[in-house]
Amino acid sequence: MDVPVLHRLALNESPYPPLPPVHAAMRRAVAEAHRYPQFHPDDLTERIAARCRVAADRVVVGSGSVGVALQLLQAVVRPGDAVCFAWRTFDAYPLLAAMTGAVPVPVPLTPDGHQDLDALLAALGRRTRVVVLCSPHNPTGTLVTADALSAFLRRVPRHVTVLLDEAYVEFARGTGLPDTSALLDAHPNLLVLRTFSKAYGLAALRVGYGLGSPGLVERVRRQQLPFGINAVATAAVRASLRAEDELRLRVDTIVAERERLRRELAALGWHVRPGHANAVWLAAPDPVDEGAAALTGAGVQTRHYPGEGIRLTVGDRTANDAVLTALAGMRTHRRAPRT
Repeated sequence: MDVPVLHRLALNESPYPPLPPVHAAMRRAVAEAHRYPQFHPDDLTERIAARCRVAADRVVVGSGSVGVALQLLQAVVRPGDAVCFAWRTFDAYPLLAAMTGAVPVPVPLTPDGHQDLDALLAALGRRTRVVVLCSPHNPTGTLVTADALSAFLRRVPRHVTVLLDEAYVEFARGTGLPDTSALLDAHPNLLVLRTFSKAYGLAALRVGYGLGSPGLVERVRRQQLPFGINAVATAAVRASLRAEDELRLRVDTIVAERERLRRELAALGWHVRPGHANAVWLAAPDPVDEGAAALTGAGVQTRHYPGEGIRLTVGDRTANDAVLTALAGMRTHRRAPRT
């Protein structure tokens, strides 16, 4: 008999529903569902630009960050061109490449779960049009530091657009974080992706944005679907931007739970490296397949990559305790730490 899913920890969703003022704004917008939204999301563009302290001509809004990524590929890629990215990573990157007729070029991660920047640079060729970085990385949670990112950008040929996916940046803490907005002037071939799906908890409403040079943003905007951002989503984003202090407290809670999970999993014998997203990465050669089975048996839905690892979304405390209980019930698997 199938075990019912009690805790959804597979998709890196927020465990929290929209804040009350955000929910109220959504309800008011639903009452106007017979009216079209803006032809292009100019209102959101202005508000996001003010939030990011950049000019509005540096902002493009789309259907989630993945929608903006597709618009970029549609703008710069021609059939037969190449799109490079580290692998494993977000499953959408090779799908988007295929949708635009591009050749996907996956480059293996380093053994410790970082994107191999030197290997990515070596993979760039004459037909490469886009190289994707994901920082914090999905699924491992590793970070491309400020120094490493600056050095990488200086070495990327100008005919290659760098797509920097920062979907999880609000969960990153500590020193070495890049100020990506400050890099836009120096690197007109850089587009930084952000989203309202993760930290803002609006995954179902599909709103993301990109930051880039005015010339690149203009090219990406040409691929924008008219009426593409609905009025309910617009209202939710506007209300969320007004409630950032409350949302920041939620993010802080998720970060604290992430660190608690990491400490307690380590105490159970798992070799958990520091991560900077809203998830914890359990990697082989720890017994990840057995761990995935134990979690499924406990009604915990996770993202399992057989033979590679488990990405555990950080849920609320009840869900996280269920994870710890399930994995504590496994046979002890302590080994010497990996080098």
